[in-house]
Amino acid sequence: MSATIEHTPDNAAPAQAPASDRAWALFRALDGKGLVPEGYTEGWKKTFEEDFSPKRGAELVARAWTDPEFRDLLLTDGTAAVDQYGYLGPQGEYIVALEDTPTLKNVIVCSLCSCTAWPILGLPPTWYKSFEYRARVVREPRKVLSEMGTDIPEDVEIRVYDTTAETRYIVLPQRPAGTEGWSREQLQQIVTKDCLIGVAVPHVPAN
Repeated sequence: MSATIEHTPDNAAPAQAPASDRAWALFRALDGKGLVPEGYTEGWKKTFEEDFSPKRGAELVARAWTDPEFRDLLLTDGTAAVDQYGYLGPQGEYIVALEDTPTLKNVIVCSLCSCTAWPILGLPPTWYKSFEYRARVVREPRKVLSEMGTDIPEDVEIRVYDTTAETRYIVLPQRPAGTEGWSREQLQQIVTKDCLIGVAVPHVPAN
């Protein structure tokens, strides 16, 4: 009996398991050969969960909202401001802060790949890395933000900044009304990764 051979066109992409499954398969293979140092994965887990975290960016924003001197430093020399907290390092060099105003909304993209300031924004979201976001937000930012749940008034200008290896951006959003008297810890809770990228704005939770 002859076997049936399934033909795959030369230009067709072969089926692949999900990236997470392939990553774990590779890890198990390397670990089985004793090639993974003790504590290696735990160290990277700490890096991704603690060292690369938007909570750090929220901390910077909350301080800028409550400390005019620090705000001025963040806007004139973002790298120096972030360095006060020791939040630089790989993917965190050359920080530039972009301030939202009543007439201006800033948005970050990396049109070539997925660069962000990892140490203060965290790892880039899946949507940020998508070709659709990267291609469309530079052409029709108002529409893209609306589709993501953020409607920007027509009289507010939207500026899109393209992140590069030389410049990493963080958006300093406007402080919402109704947060007067809040502590920095309270303010940090309303600053999300999407706010730091610029596709969302901070909101005061409903009572």
